[in-house]
Amino acid sequence: MQPFSFATTAQILCESGSAVRLGELCRERGASRVLLVSDPGITRLGMLDGVLPGFASAGVAIEVFDQVLADPPESVVLQAVAQARSMGAQLVVGFGGGSSMDVAKLVALLAHPQAIQGLGEVFGVGNARGPRLPLIQVPTTAGTGSEVTPIAIVTTGETTKTGVVSPYLLPDLAVLDADLTLGLPPSVTAATGIDAMVHAIEAYTSKLKKNPLSDLLAREALRLLAGNLDEVVRNGANREARQAMLLGACLAGQAFANAPVAAVHALAYPLGGHFHIPHGLSNALVLPEVIRFNAASAAPLYAELAPLLLGSRLQAGGDLTEQFIAELAELSPRSGLPSRLRDAGVPEERLPTLARDAMLQQRLLVNNPREVSEADALAIYRAAY
Repeated sequence: MQPFSFATTAQILCESGSAVRLGELCRERGASRVLLVSDPGITRLGMLDGVLPGFASAGVAIEVFDQVLADPPESVVLQAVAQARSMGAQLVVGFGGGSSMDVAKLVALLAHPQAIQGLGEVFGVGNARGPRLPLIQVPTTAGTGSEVTPIAIVTTGETTKTGVVSPYLLPDLAVLDADLTLGLPPSVTAATGIDAMVHAIEAYTSKLKKNPLSDLLAREALRLLAGNLDEVVRNGANREARQAMLLGACLAGQAFANAPVAAVHALAYPLGGHFHIPHGLSNALVLPEVIRFNAASAAPLYAELAPLLLGSRLQAGGDLTEQFIAELAELSPRSGLPSRLRDAGVPEERLPTLARDAMLQQRLLVNNPREVSEADALAIYRAAY
């Protein structure tokens, strides 16, 4: 066994209906002024209506910043930080998908009264330093796992996604409440679920930091996610299946926070940057072809995961890795998602640009089980087109 370290969110509350106690949970942590970071869709759908009254009951002042965009630009982070400073926030809540939770992490760091850094100083691995405000994360999709990761992704410039990776971004509490996911449409449910499956798969094959704990989490995450994805896409009101998906996404997040993701994400990021394709769908679009490329190096590991992914669909005596890849290729069409880049509106002439941009994601590519060149990236994009 290689030496390894493992870090995760200090506390996880996995309970349907628990978000209504959010005000009480903040008060227990000594906060009387809280900034909740979210997006316009959360407000529009009334998802905070059952949550906000609990803050008044708990004697906690609450302000909502609901201007987070998908692939959040630096300007959105700075606006949220300014609001947190203006109100003297003592705790930050991220409420929504990965983008809202990522922005909340940076707000907690940069809005602390003794913050010593600006946003431009924290990009990269290990550059962000504390102290930070207490941080609670409440995911409303079963996908990103951001509630248990020390990573925040920001769009810098026009199209480039840049990461902030630091243990100071690990939240204090993750609240997993399936009730918040019951209204998700099938397409979002599917894309975020596949995103979480990618986290589990890439963590299990991560080249540099794969370890026994991340392996355990990745395997159980994939079992939960694969065993419930079809059900939640077909029957979104199944609370038990929704809770299982939330837990699976959380476990996958714990796994990849310690055994980082690789080429699937590296090739997905340019799709989001250039064409604003949602992150989960971007992953789904390139997933089968990246796995096919990686099989030359990672086939034994994919074979170990095949029974967890396929369950009763596993064919005895068949090549496990081939079955694994074929099943991944079926996830999108079976869930009603586009399965080819051309179906998602990506022009073929832009593929070389995407390949060049993917090479900028060396933070991720170093974790891939097989080395990826720009020519390889272009070939994968073409195969996925």
